[in-house]
This record gives sequence, C-alpha cells and structure tokens, in this order.
Amino acid sequence: MRDFEDIREYLDGAGHELTTHDDGMVCVELSLENGRRHQAIFLTRIPDEDGRAYLRVSTVVAPMTGVDPRRALTFNWDSQVGHLAIGDLDGVPHLQLCENRPLDGLDLAEVHRLVLEIGGVGDRMERTLSAGGDLF
Repeated sequence: MRDFEDIREYLDGAGHELTTHDDGMVCVELSLENGRRHQAIFLTRIPDEDGRAYLRVSTVVAPMTGVDPRRALTFNWDSQVGHLAIGDLDGVPHLQLCENRPLDGLDLAEVHRLVLEIGGVGDRMERTLSAGGDLF
C-alpha cells in the first residue's frame, strides 16, 4: 500500500459514495438491502507507538444509552471480524465496531472486503440493538 490516497481512489472507483474529512479520514456511505438501509464506514490512518501505520475501519453501531454491555461483549466474543469499542460522537459515547490492520502488506481488495464486512455486520448490530433502527 503506497498511501491513504490509494485507498480513497480505489473505493471511489468501486462506485461507493465517499466523503473526505481530512487527509487521514474517509467516510464510505454504504448502501445496503437495495438502498433500504445505510451504514457509514470510516477509514482512518492511525500510528502505533512505534510509528507503524495502521488502517482503522469502523462504524458507529448505537449510543451506549440503553445498550446491554453483556449482550455487546457476547457478540464481540462470537464475532470473527472486528472488535467493539466505545467512541465519542458529538459528546455522547457510542458503541463502535472496528478493525485495525497494518498498512504494510494490506492490499486494496482486502480494504474493500473490510468495508463491506464491517458495514454489513455493523448494520446487523445496529438493527439488533436499536429495534430495527437505521441511524448510522
């Protein structure tokens, strides 16, 4: 992987609706179920403590208000893809599904697969935790 711009260009060329927030973040507006549902997927470049570059693919699932943490952690244990985290969204803690991968050796097809997988799993979690809602 040469740089983060390669990821943006590849996903744009794959027909996804993209918004760029800055040099280090891209949002993919993923359309699901023939346009009946949508999920925003965020791709960010993050460094580890040694300066190694990682790609974080994440999606907001639900506000933490009313979320049963045991249910979320059980899902996390059973999931083969991604992990759950709490991230701040406009000052409110939200449950997020994310996956971090080293940029070294990561190819563009794998990035696309991660976007689709995190988006689909995140949407299923959102539907489950919000009684069928589609907020994100």
